[in-house]
Amino acid sequence: MRQGPLVYRQSRWTRLTHWTWAVALFFLLLSGLQIFNARPQLYIGQESGFGYDNTILQIGAENTDRGPRGFTKIFGHKFDTTGVLGWSGPPGRERARAFPSWATIPSYYDLGTARVVHFFFAWVLGATLLVWLVASLVNGHIRRDLVPRAADIRSLPRDVIDHVKLKFHHVREYNTLQKLAYGGVLFILLPLMILTGFAMSPSMDSVLPFLNEVFGGRQTARTIHFTVMTLLVLFFIVHMLMILAAGPLNELRSIVTGWYRTDPPERDDANDKRGA
Repeated sequence: MRQGPLVYRQSRWTRLTHWTWAVALFFLLLSGLQIFNARPQLYIGQESGFGYDNTILQIGAENTDRGPRGFTKIFGHKFDTTGVLGWSGPPGRERARAFPSWATIPSYYDLGTARVVHFFFAWVLGATLLVWLVASLVNGHIRRDLVPRAADIRSLPRDVIDHVKLKFHHVREYNTLQKLAYGGVLFILLPLMILTGFAMSPSMDSVLPFLNEVFGGRQTARTIHFTVMTLLVLFFIVHMLMILAAGPLNELRSIVTGWYRTDPPERDDANDKRGA
């Protein structure tokens, strides 16, 4: 099979920030789940507690005629999640715990350590996003690779069909779905994650007092924060599946070295016959 040319697709700034985000988001996710375990409920509004009926998510455990069972309640609908959420652990040593020990940092309950880890990598994430934004504006990465053009919007239906068929075009430019997905993460989800984190922090009230009101209260900000985290996890899963389907070695080379193997140019059959 013929191979296409190698093109320089990812700048050093893109590669550096990509891997920094990957590490930061890993620790943010696992430490965040540990923090969530301290209060495994999500609310909408300014206030919460027994006197309010504004819970939209709850993970917990309860005693039943079959013994302790874990449950997850979403908008009033209750599901048995024993062994995964609410009640988990090695056989004979199960305990009440929203997210299991293997999914949290630290694995044992330690809210103080989890907060230190979470806040440290939150600042790493924010600083890296700022560095990426400045570098991408200077080198033209945003304008050249991420801003959808009219032609991209027109080709969106075709791109969707190609992805459903697992038919990938290896070219220098991002396709429309990539532009929309990467742009959504970089310009919507990550900034929203940072801003809701600020809105939840009492120490930020004096610096950015309006944020709490913008997000409808600290509890609503916490719910949005958790929702954005869930969307980022879903993005990661789809991202990994697309890499495996499109050719993991080529994709990995691109984000490690910057060089990407494109499809071979289409040959002119008439010229091929004349050459033969």
